[in-house]
Amino acid sequence: MKNFGKNIAVVILILLGLALLFSLFAQPFEAPKTVSLTQLTKDINEDRVEKIEVADQVLAVSYTDGSKVQSRKETEAALSETLTNLGVEQGKLANVEIANVEQTSFLEIISPFLFILLPILFFVFFFFFIFRQARAGLGQAFDFTRSKARLFGAEGQVKERVSFKDVAGLKEAKEELYEVVDFLKNPRKYLEMGAKIPRGVLLVGAPGTGKTLLARAVASEAGVPFFSASGSEFVELFVGVGSSRVRDLFGTAKKAGRAIIFIDELDAIGRMRGMGFTGGHEEREQTLNQILVEMDGFDREDGRIVLSATNRPDVLDPALLRPGRFDRRIILDLPDVNDREEILKIHSKGKPLAENTKLREIAERTPGFAGADLANLMNEAAILAARHNKTHIAQDDLTESIEKVLLGPERKSHVLSRNEKEVTAYHEAGHALVSSSLPFADPVRKISIISRGRAGGYTLKLPEFDKHLKTKAEFLADLATLMGGYVAEKLVFKDVTTGASNDLQQASELARKLVKEFGMSEKFGPVTFGRAEGGMMFPGDWGETKPYSDAVAADIDQEVAKILEQSQKTAERVLKQRKGTLAKIAKVLIEKETIERDEFEKLIAKQRGQ
Repeated sequence: MKNFGKNIAVVILILLGLALLFSLFAQPFEAPKTVSLTQLTKDINEDRVEKIEVADQVLAVSYTDGSKVQSRKETEAALSETLTNLGVEQGKLANVEIANVEQTSFLEIISPFLFILLPILFFVFFFFFIFRQARAGLGQAFDFTRSKARLFGAEGQVKERVSFKDVAGLKEAKEELYEVVDFLKNPRKYLEMGAKIPRGVLLVGAPGTGKTLLARAVASEAGVPFFSASGSEFVELFVGVGSSRVRDLFGTAKKAGRAIIFIDELDAIGRMRGMGFTGGHEEREQTLNQILVEMDGFDREDGRIVLSATNRPDVLDPALLRPGRFDRRIILDLPDVNDREEILKIHSKGKPLAENTKLREIAERTPGFAGADLANLMNEAAILAARHNKTHIAQDDLTESIEKVLLGPERKSHVLSRNEKEVTAYHEAGHALVSSSLPFADPVRKISIISRGRAGGYTLKLPEFDKHLKTKAEFLADLATLMGGYVAEKLVFKDVTTGASNDLQQASELARKLVKEFGMSEKFGPVTFGRAEGGMMFPGDWGETKPYSDAVAADIDQEVAKILEQSQKTAERVLKQRKGTLAKIAKVLIEKETIERDEFEKLIAKQRGQ
């Protein structure tokens, strides 16, 4: 498209040049009007002639009315003598200015040739330009199979150096990768011991945990070129392009000597083979086969190391994970509270924080946040402070950013009617009161009936500390809390609204996981059914939608309904016993719209005392 626009511009310039050429040279080549000497004599006697310019035998006659003509005089005689012989009166001739001029200029001589040659030159240039573009397009067709990997770390191309110090947390992962860095710096030490450094290192972790950042840190620490490509860049419509790009990528890295090849989103091309409907000639499978062949071709002293990242290791082809290929897998966990504080410190560099800012408190309020989420949080806080014309980022800006990242921005224009506001207040109060009344539920941090994102109101619950395991009692407490809003509406207004639809959806999904995945059902016991959602189909699964009978599926549905019914009864018991507290919380919400943790705990403690 870019070349097409350039060609159009060239054609327009050529046409403008031709138009200019015709405007310059068209006028001089018009045939001039000529008169005889007899007519010229008559015009002089009638005082119509103002000036005569003589150039050899050519006479350029200018009339008093502005018109111009040409004539020719006799060769042997002078002009005055010729005119006198033809009968021009002397007094009339004296009134005419007669001037001798030089011969025709060089430009006037070559003008006829320029008029012919310039258009030809323009067309020659035009066709030369078109043919050159055609040759460039042919070259691009051959470059179609070249790898699109981006090179970092080469001389003159380092824009931002990333070291292990710039990657907070991930202590075990960095220790594993130190071996890779040491091998790239001192390969002889390992070769003399007969050791083989792993040729393929697979970084596995949730999105945003820093897989790409960690890979770049390895290349920077080792001081070697870093070839970065995404798995989707290898797959094209045409069969064979992906494998050609893989060959080109590994060949380019080999010329660089010691280098790191980083393939992001490996699952885009590394999924288990045999899943396609086009057989073994599918383009993605051809690309995967070429990667396997290239990694098998590494010599013992080869300085290339392949790093890859994925958040779906369960779908990768087993041939990728066998020893000799991606035989080292490094798990990147979500950061704990200490790591989150370090990440916040890294992303706060260059941002003016207020003196009373407590990043530790923000880290405690963000369990489950990945590194990318925390970077986004700090950026949102900076934007929020700038929007309010502040000179520093305050603690409330950071707290507000947590809710914005979790739920979305405040929708202050979404004004609720008095009845809707009351329903929303009781709904959120139901969630908060049930959560605070159950021993295994997470503490309530904030309650609000200000709309955020798609939520008309929200109850923010966060654990006191990071959890890696969760008990059945905690799951049941979460289910009862989710049912709290629905039960509060039904208890107070004798009716339910659509506001509880998302709560019911989350509760249903959680109850089904308890039965099918976690083995926490009293009826079925320690049995799981099927795979976790998001899994893939394997050979032999084409005609089977689930690995259990219809009778078992009906029993699963009954068990899910039973768990939800028990959770609803738990919420009803709590809210009926503390109906006065529920009304008090809802009243304060209607007045203030937001209740923070300290105020909420004082409120429920006061109601207990009464």
